[in-house]
Amino acid sequence: QLQASGGGVVPAGGSLRLSCVASIFPFDHHTIVWFRQAPGKEREGVAYIKNGDHSTYYSDAAKGRFTVSGDNAEATVYLQMNSLKPEDTAIYYCAAAESISLPTPRLLFKIPNVPRRFKYWGQGTLVTVSS
Repeated sequence: QLQASGGGVVPAGGSLRLSCVASIFPFDHHTIVWFRQAPGKEREGVAYIKNGDHSTYYSDAAKGRFTVSGDNAEATVYLQMNSLKPEDTAIYYCAAAESISLPTPRLLFKIPNVPRRFKYWGQGTLVTVSS
């Protein structure tokens, strides 16, 4: 019900835009979070968008470089990633949950086992940033 795309190989300092097309309804009752998982590391949230009001939140690693946006008419969420660094290399996933089931994003990004709160997952798209 979620399909992520847009990954690729870019040099450090480059940009990529990821897309997440959703077939979950009602779309605007859901929140989508972009997660990433690097080899040997835990999955971490990087960007949050609540589709109902388009409020957003970013991890410290993403703040100032990544921008999440949504098009409710197309049921699609985007992650624009600029000034990419080699440490951004990971598989990126989009995940969705009913907004009513989630805490505030500030808390969501701090509590353990956050991925378990998301019912719907895309298949992941690989982002590789070369140094």
